[in-house]
Amino acid sequence: MAKRAPLGVWLYGGRVAELTSGRPGQVVCRYSGEALERWPLNIPLLSCSLLLSARPRRDAGVFFRGMLPEGQHLQAMATEANVAAYDTFGLLARFGRDVAGAAVIAGTSAGERPGGVVPYSDEALDREVAGLEDRPLAIYDDSELSIAGLQNKMLLVADGTTWARPVGGHPSTHILKVEDRRYPGMVTMEASCLALARAVGLTSVEAEVRRLGGADCIIVSRYDRKVGPEGKATRLHQEDACQALGRDPEAVHGQGKYQHAGGPALAEIARLLDLYATDPIEELKHLVSAVTFNVCTGNADAHGKNVSFLYEKPGQLRLAPLYDTVPTALWPRLRTRAAMTINGQAELGGVMRADVVAEARRWPLAPDVAQAVATTTAEGVLSALDATAVPAQLADFVRHRVTAFLA
Repeated sequence: MAKRAPLGVWLYGGRVAELTSGRPGQVVCRYSGEALERWPLNIPLLSCSLLLSARPRRDAGVFFRGMLPEGQHLQAMATEANVAAYDTFGLLARFGRDVAGAAVIAGTSAGERPGGVVPYSDEALDREVAGLEDRPLAIYDDSELSIAGLQNKMLLVADGTTWARPVGGHPSTHILKVEDRRYPGMVTMEASCLALARAVGLTSVEAEVRRLGGADCIIVSRYDRKVGPEGKATRLHQEDACQALGRDPEAVHGQGKYQHAGGPALAEIARLLDLYATDPIEELKHLVSAVTFNVCTGNADAHGKNVSFLYEKPGQLRLAPLYDTVPTALWPRLRTRAAMTINGQAELGGVMRADVVAEARRWPLAPDVAQAVATTTAEGVLSALDATAVPAQLADFVRHRVTAFLA
């Protein structure tokens, strides 16, 4: 294979790393002299799994592959880029300008091609969504974007009073996800759970449900983008728990994001917060609250790709706002086993407040603190039901679950 030109990685206003690859599937990351002079060694700059060091990391592929989708979406991108689906380097060379987090990956300067947007009319957006099966992620020749996951989705830019398609790596601001027809009502339930999470202070993500392309869709704001008063979007750096812990979500037949298949566990997430959070105790309390919320809303799919960290500044992180808050327990064919065990409990419906307290004690967080946080969160969710318009099925489930949890 002909030698390929290196890729640059831009972050925090500078070129922080160079990526090379000697063979398809390999990604070698070497931090730049600029990064090594600007920040202290051994801090998580790009990732907790790629601490700042003068030594090249030849196992960087797991972190960077975490920026790419899975399944048919990955294959469609590989076809567009004319590379193999396992060629992470080749895919990022083509689509790395707008990925999750703040990193911009490209062969030229990050600002050399600022990109732009193509506005959608209502009719055009409707057609675009209807055609996602044939054009996954709505990728065109001028698209330089990627987003992780399996679900039918696309990236959008809020452009005044309309939606637009990002071009040439322009930062997207929203994610549109199409409802899986096997599970009617799912996007409405997800949006309702996000509303409950906002009510108890666990997310900043805003959601709306629209009928597009003959299907119900949910459009959510990206928590890793900050939109200024003039509509300019700024990227915020983040990574998911699989990336932070160097876990391959595609391992074990695509189950590697779940704890039972080697994916992240709550204690490992807590350890990263203890090591790198500005205020570890506050972040561990936030983790207790997030776990409690997922138990009370029946979300058994809070796996390593659905739990993330936001970087407040280089080397310092916190838990990201909740997202993908699907109450899977409402669909008999979906998961009821917790993606991450709680005090050894695998069945989410059997998790009680005492289990959350016992789990938090291992992180370690004082039992009285964990008990108070779990209680406040559960009671807050219950109160939020009265002030938030949620489907009756979800409201009944949550009331029953919170009552059992607190008992």
